[in-house]
Order: sequence, then C-alpha cells, then structure tokens
Amino acid sequence: MDSFIGIRFKKETAKRFQEFSRTHFKSHTEALETMLDFFFYNEISPKEKLGPTGRTIEASIKKRINAVIAIMRDMEKSQTKPTVAMLESLFQTEEPKKKPLILEKKILQEKNEVGFREKLNDNSEL
Repeated sequence: MDSFIGIRFKKETAKRFQEFSRTHFKSHTEALETMLDFFFYNEISPKEKLGPTGRTIEASIKKRINAVIAIMRDMEKSQTKPTVAMLESLFQTEEPKKKPLILEKKILQEKNEVGFREKLNDNSEL
C-alpha cells in the first residue's frame, strides 16, 4: 500500500482542486502528477501566461480570413473579370462568310453557257 502525506492548502483552493480532480481524473494523486508532468515536460512555469486563448486566436484568424476573402473579391471584380473579357474579345473572331470556291463558279457558269446561239435578227443571211 502506498503511503500518503498531508499537505496544507487553503480550504477554497482544496475544494477547487477536488472538483477539478473528480471531473478529469480517477484520483487526486493522478491529477496532481499529471499537472506536474505537464509543466515539467513542456518546460513552462505555472506562473507564465501561455498567450492568447483558443477563442481569441480563432477570432483573429476569422478576421484575417474575411479580410483575405474581401481582397480576393475586389481583385476579381476590378482585375480578373475585365482582363478575361478583354482577352475573350481579342480571341473572338467572326466566322467568315462562306463563299463558294472560284472553281465552283466557273463550273456553274460553264454549265449555264450555251455553245451556239441563234441570231435574233429576222434577217437571216448566211
């Protein structure tokens, strides 16, 4: 059986520790050992402040993300869309009207032409 030792704490601090220990650990000893290990392995002091909390970090990240989104939307409106429209207008070409080939015209004209014609004069002298 393990031996125990008594440590004196203020009543309010002891109650806070007992409540914390009951909610997160099986015994008070395990709770205290885990806390001591945390400070030892992470090489931090319990008196130091760790910096901003998760909520404040989340809020600042959301603000930065919203700012980036606003910048991207502005760039899209003022730069990207007009540039794309100009490039599209440069590459758009009207289809040339389909003209029949020159050979086709000659063939059509040759078919319509008659080799011999009669004179339209009434005086038919040969």
